[in-house]
Amino acid sequence: MLSALLVSIIAIAGTAQGLGPFAVKAIDKPQTILLLQAFLGVIVITALLMAAAVSERDRVMNSLRRSEQRYKSLSEDLEERVIQRTQELQEQQRQSEYLLLNILPQAIAQQLKQHPNETIAETFEQVTVLFADIVQFTEFAAAVPPQQLVSLLNQIISDFDRLTETYGLEKIKTIGDEYMVVGGLPTPNPHQVQAVAELALAMQEVIRHHTRPDGRAFQIRIGIHCGNVVAGVIGVKKFAYDLWGDTVNLASRLETSSHPDAIQVSEAVYEKLSDRFLLKLRGEVDLKGKGSTRTYWLLGPQRSQRKDHRVPR
Repeated sequence: MLSALLVSIIAIAGTAQGLGPFAVKAIDKPQTILLLQAFLGVIVITALLMAAAVSERDRVMNSLRRSEQRYKSLSEDLEERVIQRTQELQEQQRQSEYLLLNILPQAIAQQLKQHPNETIAETFEQVTVLFADIVQFTEFAAAVPPQQLVSLLNQIISDFDRLTETYGLEKIKTIGDEYMVVGGLPTPNPHQVQAVAELALAMQEVIRHHTRPDGRAFQIRIGIHCGNVVAGVIGVKKFAYDLWGDTVNLASRLETSSHPDAIQVSEAVYEKLSDRFLLKLRGEVDLKGKGSTRTYWLLGPQRSQRKDHRVPR
């Protein structure tokens, strides 16, 4: 643009002297003036057009910059939302996994995640099942406010849960104030019977720290049996990992026929514990659905085992 303006100035000067593209040895002065006016008009129009072009260019560039800033802002906002949503989904997944692990053993939960549409069921040839029931809890429940009842039961069950985890066992479920534990599944454990026996003795100690309003300590009845079971996951909306078989039934019968603050075990359990624990023959007991069955009382570890009687997992 500057070059064109310089050329125009030189041309005007030359014309005024009778030289240049519009006047070569011009004699007619009025004609020369008209030519100059026309030339200046062209220059003015050209300058206006160029100024308009520059202004349009600036407007377009400004518009592009604003659009770029707006798109950058939108992109950053979208990226932030994606990151936030991803974090929310990850947190939801962690919570779901945490809840699933509180319902199912870790190995079973992993199997369910990998094969959600498959039936999960397996036979375990050697496990140990424990049932525990709080003595006279039904009468206690009828005499206290709901909040007090649930709070106390939660404290007791939480203590049992911590013990179950300490001894490497699996809590199966609670039904009211009844507590069910198994050793030896889903991962086999050669020390399962001893571990369950240790748990039973520890549960007896823990329950004595919980008292009724009148100051009397709570007591539990416990039954233990070992053998084979079928284990699997049932349910769609609320999963449950449960056990079935004669071993489960016999352990339950041993609990219901036990005495307060006592641990009743089957002869199969006695045979596996007699070298490490003190057991006393109870005799023949008529168990519902089983008939006359020889049972034993588990009293505690033998003297040589008392200093450190916790079994390995």
